[in-house]
Amino acid sequence: MGVIVLGLMLLSLTIWLGLLCFWGQFWRTDQQLEIGETQLKSLPMVCAVVPARNEAELLPTTLRSLLLQDYPGSLNVFLVDDRSTDGTANFAEVVAHAVSKPEQLHIISGESLPPGWSGKLWAVEQGINSASLFAPDYFLLTDADIEHDPSNLRRLVAKAVQEDLDLVSIMVRLRCESFWEKLLIPAFVFFFQKLYPFLWVNNPNNLTAAAAGGSILIRREALERIGGIQVIRQALIDDCTLAHAVKRGTRGQRGQGRIQQLSPLSAPSSSGGRIWLGLSTLTHSLRPYNSLGTIWDMVARSAYAQLNYSPLVLVGTLVGMILIYLVPPVCVILGAVWGNWAIALTGLLGWLLMTLAYYPTIRFYKCSPWLAFSLPAIAFLYTLMTLDSALRHWQGRGSAWKGRVYTNPNNL
Repeated sequence: MGVIVLGLMLLSLTIWLGLLCFWGQFWRTDQQLEIGETQLKSLPMVCAVVPARNEAELLPTTLRSLLLQDYPGSLNVFLVDDRSTDGTANFAEVVAHAVSKPEQLHIISGESLPPGWSGKLWAVEQGINSASLFAPDYFLLTDADIEHDPSNLRRLVAKAVQEDLDLVSIMVRLRCESFWEKLLIPAFVFFFQKLYPFLWVNNPNNLTAAAAGGSILIRREALERIGGIQVIRQALIDDCTLAHAVKRGTRGQRGQGRIQQLSPLSAPSSSGGRIWLGLSTLTHSLRPYNSLGTIWDMVARSAYAQLNYSPLVLVGTLVGMILIYLVPPVCVILGAVWGNWAIALTGLLGWLLMTLAYYPTIRFYKCSPWLAFSLPAIAFLYTLMTLDSALRHWQGRGSAWKGRVYTNPNNL
């Protein structure tokens, strides 16, 4: 038994060494929008599209922050009231008048959700259709729960123009105040960066593509080149799907409403675009996750979709999570109990490596350094969330958000 346990630990340790040495330096937090100059060489026109469904509570803060951007160019905000029942549209009008920006706000009453669309993307589609009448240079796709730093749009535009990027996105600073947020939210960012190392995303010669839906600036020509929002209308993980299409130069199949599938080894086409994804220290999400249940539902809503609804990929993911995150602390305990210090010390080394990898994210979110040692327990919870996501899908409960349930990605 000891030989088997030691073998598993050596395999886990080898994986961690490989991740740290060869996996895009995913633990780094230096890809930040606020780093670097923000001098504007031009003032392109921007239209912001904000899908809003029952967001009256947050709009006085979030919409206000968007309307008060210090961007010196033209900015129009298109808020799509996605059939809200809490007076979202009325609150939006009040906010616009309160900041003396009523002419910049355009409120669109959302139409009924047609077959084949997710609710958010249908709202975004309606907003883009209306905003296209202004022929903007860029669209800013943002959520109604995002409080934008006054300089956010200026920095996004400067980044896009200076580096000739088709898409610029930031993973906004998620709320991290309650106990469960401090325990689990930094890990959510850490796992996302491990799945999509930002250095790889930002390398035009690397196939990895990702974006964060809270704040995406996309060039209008790039969106038109891939066929518009409707080609990702079935995507539950719409931000990464959009980035994938832009970077690989993939034109969607309009008749089927989905992005054409590519081999994982296929290279970007000649019409592929340049994208950038980073963190933000100044722009925040106000969406609260005060309990384990709310974070659990947030992860379970899309985890199985991230695995392409594949049972085989699910099994591989569960085995991988156990091997990478749980084997080291278990070996420390078993080695100490058995008096086998080779197992205990090897397990401790693996645990220290994952702690060192996680520490920059913990520091970025200004949490207690001791939380870095809790990554195995956190990973165990995320593993259970992923399994629950698959169970929900198999039971027909699917992905639920804002009162809508999506049970089949091909039959939205």
